[in-house]
Amino acid sequence: RREAARYYRGQRVPERLEEALNAVFPMQPRDLYGELANYLSKYSKAPVICKLVGRKVLDGVGQPTLEVEIYCTVKNYEKRICSSVMSSHSQIPEHALPETIEAYEKERNDFVNTAVEWVNESLNTMLRDLEPTDQCQVDRMLGEYFTNKVEEKKKIQEEEEETEATLALTPHTPPLLPLPPSPPAGKKKAKEGKKSAAERPIPPAEPAEPVLCGSLAIGGTSLAIAKAGATISHIPLYLYVALLKHDQESPEEMTLPLPMVTLLNCEKISPSKLKLVKEVLLIPPVQLSLKQGIERILDIQKEMTSLLESPGKMVHPQVADSKKGKAQNSGKKGLPQFLKRISHLGCLTTGYDDLEQLLLIMQTACNNIGLKLGRDMYLAINCAAHDLMDYDKGKYEILTGTFKSPDEMVAMYEELIVKFPFIIALIDPLRKEDRQQWSNICCALGSKCYLIAEDAATCISKLKIDQNINTPLCSGVVLKYINQTKVSDLIELTGILDGQRHITILGSPDGESSDDSLVDLAVGLGARFIKLGGLSRGERVTKYNRLLAIEEELAKNRTLREAKLEFITFAEESQPEEEQPSDVLPPPQQD
Repeated sequence: RREAARYYRGQRVPERLEEALNAVFPMQPRDLYGELANYLSKYSKAPVICKLVGRKVLDGVGQPTLEVEIYCTVKNYEKRICSSVMSSHSQIPEHALPETIEAYEKERNDFVNTAVEWVNESLNTMLRDLEPTDQCQVDRMLGEYFTNKVEEKKKIQEEEEETEATLALTPHTPPLLPLPPSPPAGKKKAKEGKKSAAERPIPPAEPAEPVLCGSLAIGGTSLAIAKAGATISHIPLYLYVALLKHDQESPEEMTLPLPMVTLLNCEKISPSKLKLVKEVLLIPPVQLSLKQGIERILDIQKEMTSLLESPGKMVHPQVADSKKGKAQNSGKKGLPQFLKRISHLGCLTTGYDDLEQLLLIMQTACNNIGLKLGRDMYLAINCAAHDLMDYDKGKYEILTGTFKSPDEMVAMYEELIVKFPFIIALIDPLRKEDRQQWSNICCALGSKCYLIAEDAATCISKLKIDQNINTPLCSGVVLKYINQTKVSDLIELTGILDGQRHITILGSPDGESSDDSLVDLAVGLGARFIKLGGLSRGERVTKYNRLLAIEEELAKNRTLREAKLEFITFAEESQPEEEQPSDVLPPPQQD
């Protein structure tokens, strides 16, 4: 008894119990012991990480990916706190050969298996007993671990290269083979002349950034730790991220990112000629709430589906009866073949013969339900120009058999925006290697349209160099949370983008998972846009539902910044320091 009394007095238990009883008595709660437990819990030790569990799961397109679970010691008991599932960014091209697909699937499995091993062994030991709320410390350790793995990989490659070089120097007698016959001098000269004519002074494609096998473990663990920290702190993840970005200073108001909702996925199918457009995206006007914007997009999607299924309903919007809202058939050619399926992006899949045909159909769909593009809805186009370059010709193939040089592409986009001013964003209008043309298009269209780099931007780990953005001149960058990306990386990078007057777009990769953390990251980081795909497929819709829930929560707490969801007009290159007079969308078009 003496030892017990000494022990409890040393822990100030009698004093704490007296304080708890005095504090709880005036409330006389219905659950007395529950209230006492709540009061005394503030004296308990902070939860610490006790176990990480990694496992292989499937993402939204059936590809293997990584799930990371976080277990913490909470009040002397092991407790599962949360988990995160990583999204995958497919590197496999469209219409790839079966052997290419098989090789990719094998590599993908190896990447995930290695990531699971890292989490269950090295990272599990390394992060044990750390507090999940110490995101900076955890991310620093994850970064050091990844750097060590990269160095190990380099050493192995160097040893393999030395071995190959040694074998190559080993003397051997090559077999005597007959020399191939020399072509006639005239023909050879003609071929060389043809080759030189085909060459164009375009920058070669930059090599793809190598992805280290197992790197998913770094991003998955960092995100899982952030979710655990938010759960332990009893606050939503978006607020937890905002506190990390703003040095624990809670923002008085928060702005939701404006959604870029994919309506159409324009694939390269045989009946269609258009190659320039990968996605057509809808952007609701800032005057609408997110809920109203989503409802309006669903109405347009429904009308588009009806038009595509019934080509006879297609009309030219300029001959519509403005008084009755009816439209007459203008005699234009019918729609191309429509593939009645939902793409992996969660949207309708179709193809077109030219860009104007596509835009006229969009105008018709909006007119049929009493909406006007440029006033009630805006468009963005994902050009995916990196897929269009014909390196033999040195030009982009925008239509089947139609080629344009990088400078001609800039002129084409200028004409496009003049003719269709309701297009307010172009994503990847050029390859990232055409930096001069990026500068030209920004000078020409920057004040009328967002020029956004998605695949034209490098990966997040290489995007920041000496506090500058290593990407072509552009309005903003699409950031994707994949591979070794850490939460701290996103916080640091968005801070730099904010300071350089770039806009931040958080984007969903091709292989999306059901984890909706990307939405919280976008809200917490203050992203201007969020690009989640279409309004179909569960892994896509769950994120839109999360965005709607956050809007409702912020509105309820009176912390939603009302009527402030606005675009930033792009500054002219000649006046980089000058602030723009307004921070709003382009004025609505007049009827």
